[in-house]
Amino acid sequence: MTTLSAFNRFTESLAMQEQLMPVLFIGHGSPMNGIEDNEFSRRWKEMAQQIPLPTAVLVISAHWYSRGTKITAMNFPSTIHDFGGFPQDLFDVQYPAPGSPLLASATASLVQSTKLELDHDWGLDHGTWTIIRHMYPNADIPVLQLSIDYTRSPDYHYNLAKELYELRKRGVLLVGSGNMVHNLRMLSWEMINGGGYDWALDLNEKFKGLILNDDHESLINYHTLGREAALAIPTPEHYLPLLYTLGLKGRRDEVAFFNDKAVGGSLTMTSVKIG
Repeated sequence: MTTLSAFNRFTESLAMQEQLMPVLFIGHGSPMNGIEDNEFSRRWKEMAQQIPLPTAVLVISAHWYSRGTKITAMNFPSTIHDFGGFPQDLFDVQYPAPGSPLLASATASLVQSTKLELDHDWGLDHGTWTIIRHMYPNADIPVLQLSIDYTRSPDYHYNLAKELYELRKRGVLLVGSGNMVHNLRMLSWEMINGGGYDWALDLNEKFKGLILNDDHESLINYHTLGREAALAIPTPEHYLPLLYTLGLKGRRDEVAFFNDKAVGGSLTMTSVKIG
């Protein structure tokens, strides 16, 4: 099989889209957002109505952290309940969206910087289904996940995203799911419904400014942004999906923010639409 044969097979039945598909970074926050009708979940529903209907959705979730980069490649990914201590109603949720082995193979053929492994064991974790079930409640659009290789540096993830750009031309919605500011150890229950520590709010504004100015280099090297960044990103898994989203940005793409709110003191729901 030639390098691009899988991608060519995938695109045989898909015309080039008239409009380049947008890219999203979504602050997913608490798993409870998956079943609650709140300001965040309502905005996710609205976003789905404002953008073109995708041919498929590919999510880079903070909750699939792996050695090596993998992509789900099964026909019907399972719904993973990767959390504890929540109401039974949340564990009862199933999101039976189909997968797409063909799209998984096509995506693997696009990536040249590393071997993209086809995975048949993972599924859709809560970084994906808690969002996508609000956006596409009929579960009739193929949904896949791309893992985050924890052995790699931030610039690896940013540059890997660039290799996926062609998917935007074929109607695939690429979503990074995490949180820009995410420090659960410092969570304040007094501010759980809204509010942030000064350092969290200041850094969130700095992040937004760097995004608007296309200063991706500073965002890749977030460890140079001072004490606030160390507090906001004690571990990188919730931040790295943002770098995938930024890596997919084209020169003419506009940027907009939504769900721009801090909760629990040390977590921001700030989300980004590119394109």
